[in-house]
Amino acid sequence: MPRASSIRPQKRKGSKKQSRKRQQKPRKRSFLSAIEEGWSLRDVAGLEILTANIFDSIPWMAHGFSTRKGGASKIVGKTVRKNATKIAGALNLGFTEWDSPQMVARNRAAFLRAVLGKKIGQKPMPQSAPHAGTGESLVTLRQIHSDAVRIFSTPPATAPQADSAISNCAGLFLGIQTADCVPILLLDPRRHVVAAVHAGWRGTLARIAVKTLGRMRLEFGTNPEEVLAALGPAIGPCCYEVGPEVAQAFLGQFAHAAEWFEGPFERMSSGEEPNPLPWLTMMPPGHQPPPERVQLDLRSANRRQLVDAGMRPRNIVLSALCTACRSDLFFSYRKEGPATGRMMSVVGILGKSR
Repeated sequence: MPRASSIRPQKRKGSKKQSRKRQQKPRKRSFLSAIEEGWSLRDVAGLEILTANIFDSIPWMAHGFSTRKGGASKIVGKTVRKNATKIAGALNLGFTEWDSPQMVARNRAAFLRAVLGKKIGQKPMPQSAPHAGTGESLVTLRQIHSDAVRIFSTPPATAPQADSAISNCAGLFLGIQTADCVPILLLDPRRHVVAAVHAGWRGTLARIAVKTLGRMRLEFGTNPEEVLAALGPAIGPCCYEVGPEVAQAFLGQFAHAAEWFEGPFERMSSGEEPNPLPWLTMMPPGHQPPPERVQLDLRSANRRQLVDAGMRPRNIVLSALCTACRSDLFFSYRKEGPATGRMMSVVGILGKSR
């Protein structure tokens, strides 16, 4: 994080003792930096949180997209130069096999405090305060790559199976976990309704973002033209290769699916074999070329679906950060495998706003 520029105080006449007393203290480290257009990376209580500037003008809500930096979890990796084992602190927010539930719970509480503190003058909430400081509760889901949408008015006793959460109740912060999939936060500034959506390729194929918007409209009278949306960091088409079964599934659901793929989409989606007679290549046995793949742009697919559902393009911001390319900042299951952690994206209505 960059340091704020400092101004050296002018020297005044007098004794050295007086000069030392009047000497200004160096300024503290900057809490905010621009990481890409429309987004800010904030350092709050030792955690780095990504926020979408489109939500900055809404005083009654708070949100944040976590990164991997900070936290109490210990993740084992390899150093780049010496290939030696390295154990570093990580903000893992998902219940994985390699991490303890106690560490994850501790990380989640710290993350929620930081999100709330980011909204309240950059000061972290006290450690001893219940529910992250002001009565706010974190609502999470048992994500199953579905199109299931749940509406919450109170914190559930156990996390229900779903991949999208909606609420208009103050004090409930909706959180979804990702490690390559697209995190989508929706906000209705007129009706005071928020939603958090987990969109992998299966959820995107099932139009989970559009179905969430539809439930907001049905239950709360939301007008899609007024909704604001932020699509956070996810794996980009540069790193997200998929097979012909995915290409064929998308072609069967979307007329403009080709816009979201790079590579031989037309041939793969049609089911045509690239090399039906391998012996014609005149290559030795066991040296056949690898199967063809295409690259899928999940964020563009979800953005297009939201626009087609009635949202204004200018009300949608999309992060271009790739979780696989930026494994220094994010967790990536595709790049790191099961030993990686989980990030969390949260949005909620502040407890004192109603």
